[in-house]
Amino acid sequence: MNPPRIAYICADPGVPVFGHKGCSIHVQEVIRALRRRGARVDLFATRFDGPAPDDLRDLPTHLLACPSGSNLAERERACQQANTTLARLLSAAGPFDFVYERFSLWSFAGMLLARTYGAPGLLEVNAPLIEEQAAHRGLVDRPAAERIAQRALTDASALLAVSDGVAVWLRARGASPAAIHVVPNGVDPARFPAALPPAWHWPEGGRTFTIGFVGSLKPWHGVPVLIQAFARLRQRVAEARLLIVGQGPDRAALEKQVRSLAVESCVHFTGGVPPETIPGLLAAMDVAVAPYPPLAGFYFSPLKVYEYMAAGRAVVASGIGQLSQLIRHGENGLLCQPGNAAELAGQLALLHGDEQARARLGAAARKTALDNYTWDHVAGRILMLAESCGQSGLRSITQASALTHTPPVGPPVLLSP
Repeated sequence: MNPPRIAYICADPGVPVFGHKGCSIHVQEVIRALRRRGARVDLFATRFDGPAPDDLRDLPTHLLACPSGSNLAERERACQQANTTLARLLSAAGPFDFVYERFSLWSFAGMLLARTYGAPGLLEVNAPLIEEQAAHRGLVDRPAAERIAQRALTDASALLAVSDGVAVWLRARGASPAAIHVVPNGVDPARFPAALPPAWHWPEGGRTFTIGFVGSLKPWHGVPVLIQAFARLRQRVAEARLLIVGQGPDRAALEKQVRSLAVESCVHFTGGVPPETIPGLLAAMDVAVAPYPPLAGFYFSPLKVYEYMAAGRAVVASGIGQLSQLIRHGENGLLCQPGNAAELAGQLALLHGDEQARARLGAAARKTALDNYTWDHVAGRILMLAESCGQSGLRSITQASALTHTPPVGPPVLLSP
């Protein structure tokens, strides 16, 4: 059997596929894993943000027009019009054995064309994007966004939800449970070799106990709770240090909080860092924390936690959503109540006083990640689902719920049967 040829689509203008964001790493790692399994992948994307990493320099890439406009309504219309460009680029680059798309607002051409030509169309869904866009970035034409999302979900052969929370959202939109497959995020073990030396040392030297966080500095990551817990811990543990890796709009407020708690001398913000530096920074941490606050409908599959675990760190995470399943309290990490700074401080103090527990939890976490949550596992599920969909003609939502109106998308794309 010849290696499959795959059209990977990321039409979301908020995802710079060769950037440093978590979503960017997700795109890159799925493509790498598919290629390791012999697949030939073409990438269709709206944003690249710089050259490809060295190991992806030979990846065939196709640039979709980045939506522009003087206001949000114009940009939304431009995103819809980009479907015509996508259809033309797919037609020129085909044939493909199947289409794999990262779900984004306004994009429907990939799934429509896959269905039209009888090829599997796999739609990866990472978040309830309509609600997320309306709440955090603004959404002018919500009815159109709803119609186009329903079109894409209808046309997809299978839906890959990154978490149970996303699967719940899909079922609420009419998706058949049989069409939904929960495929969590993963990690590349090669990035996290055992006994990797730390890439960060505190300037003052001496004995330290380093607590770490990796991620974007945004409200839903709960970093203020971590800083509160750290300030409590410092009252008992003089050698405690806090390493915050990442950048985001909340950085200034977090730095102000650190100063107000008088712990600025033992907290370090790295700012944004390239992905290749993350393993060495994790190696500098004794404990890695995912301090999510109480969030209704928690749907994340936190990439940071899989990396914490693969790096063999002792993990403390909020007991919420997928994390409550991934982390088995006392076995491969510790869980605490979301938003509870006092409990988080207590967990950190417990780990400070028990080096053997840190080592045991870290080893178990690493085994969990490497045995069950690698990008190669993810790629295997993708290829298996594509083959299954090609044989069974599985459809994600009953045709009765399909939209009656489909906007024009330009010339057809030739897809392998």
